[in-house]
Amino acid sequence: MIQIFKDVKIDWLANRRWFIAVSILLMLAGLGSAIFRQWNHQRHPEAPQAFNLGVDFKGGTVMTVKFRQRPPAETIHAAITEQGVKDAIVQPVTDKTDEVLVKLPLEGPQADTTKEGGAQVDIGQVKVRKALAKFGVEATEKADLNSDPNAAYKIIGTEAVGPVAGQQLRNKAIAVTLAALVGILLYIAFRFEWTYGAAAVLAVFHDVLVTLGIFSIFQWEISLTVIAALLTLVGFSVNDTIVVFDRIRENRRLHRRDSLYKVTNDSINQTLSRTVITSGLVFLSVLAMVVFGGEVLFGFSVALLIGISFGTYSSVAIASPIMVWWEQRLDAANRAIAVAPKPLAGTGSRAPANESNAKQRTTGANVRKQPSGAGRA
Repeated sequence: MIQIFKDVKIDWLANRRWFIAVSILLMLAGLGSAIFRQWNHQRHPEAPQAFNLGVDFKGGTVMTVKFRQRPPAETIHAAITEQGVKDAIVQPVTDKTDEVLVKLPLEGPQADTTKEGGAQVDIGQVKVRKALAKFGVEATEKADLNSDPNAAYKIIGTEAVGPVAGQQLRNKAIAVTLAALVGILLYIAFRFEWTYGAAAVLAVFHDVLVTLGIFSIFQWEISLTVIAALLTLVGFSVNDTIVVFDRIRENRRLHRRDSLYKVTNDSINQTLSRTVITSGLVFLSVLAMVVFGGEVLFGFSVALLIGISFGTYSSVAIASPIMVWWEQRLDAANRAIAVAPKPLAGTGSRAPANESNAKQRTTGANVRKQPSGAGRA
């Protein structure tokens, strides 16, 4: 394996309080932002909520548009924005190079016009058609795009996502994330020990909460692609943590006389090159997505960028110190139980043996001190 760092002697655990303090401050900042924004939204409904949820979660209109020659997603988004739609999402279809999905948010009064959301669909179609007219003529409703040589595009599908469906998606996203964390806890507890699993899950919780907190602070949109990025982050962060834990387990067997503190520091230093190479390459790839991916991939790539950065940080600065602290607490508790006085045989008393012997010596001394005539009286 390539070694970037050789003979590293960094005492990571000596700075664990600073690492944990920084993490707590970041999580409190995100939590404070979410609470304040939600409180302000309840007082002023036009103010932003705790999280800027996308169409997938709060409802809206999803339209599928097929082009003869598809323009860039950023160009389509700019045209829709000119029609007064600020939060539209233009997402290219991965397996069809000539189609895009246009997602329009559900706007206040439009959701209440009809129960099925028909008015929202109609308004969305009008706005999108006005924007797409910039790229050419739309094919007629009954004609196919290929059969109409003058047509530049055609709207082949329109669907309305209501608030109820959005809430169901939101609940399922939370359930999937929690299920992934529980599965990770069980796996690591089975492969290592439950203290290792608990430390890894706490570190992953830290990564997810910090990422969501930053999204709340900057009001970046949270969509299904962001949830996918969070699940990807969970797997990446746990993989990095397991590499460190596996080296700790190996070194504890090889160096039984060394303390857990020293073994953990040595293990982190030994895997530091692997951590930097793996996380660094992934970081550069995701950074390229952030810079060149455009608005379509912005949420997904930014969530990955933040998550990978803090996931690597938490594997060294959060998971390992928590595991060491927990193991030391358990060892101290086990030693206290081992040296605790045992109850006397045949009695329920926990009096120590030396105390019982002292009582016997005192009794014997009192008997010897009695006058010789006392027994004949």
